[in-house]
Amino acid sequence: MRKLLSVVALIAATALSMAACSGAQDAGEEPTSLGTLKVGVNPVPHAEIVQFVKDNLAEAAGLDLEIEVFQDYVLPNKALADGSLDANYYMHGPFFDSQVEEFGYDFVPYPGIHIEPLGVYSTKYETLAEVPEGAQIGVSNDPANQARGLRLLEAEGLFGLADTGDVDPTVNDLADNPKNVELIELDPQLLGVNLQDFDLAVINGNYAIETGLKPSTDAVILESGEDNPYANFLATRTELKDDPRVVKLNELLHTPEVRQFIEDTYTDGAVIPAF
Repeated sequence: MRKLLSVVALIAATALSMAACSGAQDAGEEPTSLGTLKVGVNPVPHAEIVQFVKDNLAEAAGLDLEIEVFQDYVLPNKALADGSLDANYYMHGPFFDSQVEEFGYDFVPYPGIHIEPLGVYSTKYETLAEVPEGAQIGVSNDPANQARGLRLLEAEGLFGLADTGDVDPTVNDLADNPKNVELIELDPQLLGVNLQDFDLAVINGNYAIETGLKPSTDAVILESGEDNPYANFLATRTELKDDPRVVKLNELLHTPEVRQFIEDTYTDGAVIPAF
């Protein structure tokens, strides 16, 4: 009987010890590893924002981020479609829709993270009233961003656009052009570096930043961030929409820490939180 009681006591003590060890491990254990996520970004501000997440938030969340930087708007989607990337972060809604329609991408977007207000810039004029007859205006050759720029210029009264219904207007849709301005299409990443060749150029916020322009002080016109439909977001292939890695990155990109980073880093209005 004494031997039996000793065995029972030993089993009980062992069980308590194992439970205590397990509890201690749970309390201080490393977060569950979600694995590696390859995400494609444009240099500014996307790469900077994701790098902030990588440096400050990802490890604690068990996420290993591999960041690949692209200089253009075409290759990040090709890489996502062919599986070279798991997600990308650089598109806004109208551009996303145009890419899906044109190339048949099976992608899904997540909620908006930030807005880069579109700006009209010039090295020659400070107001639209100064723009002369026959002025040459550089606009993006990307359909979605071209339409965005044309609507901005129309809203400021430089010209009028034809009613194109649900179809985005293009440089061929000027219905009223009192100054006979000439619209010249160019790759969006080249508009900033070639600004001196135009009377005006409509430049995306990220490329404006890259060329040293400060939207809040250098833009002749700056798009409002209020009720702006052009928030940039994370996107992935539909098959990965519930992948824990992608879901976690999207969560991290919407944290108060990221919002504070955006507000503290881009103080000139070039980048505005969208959440």
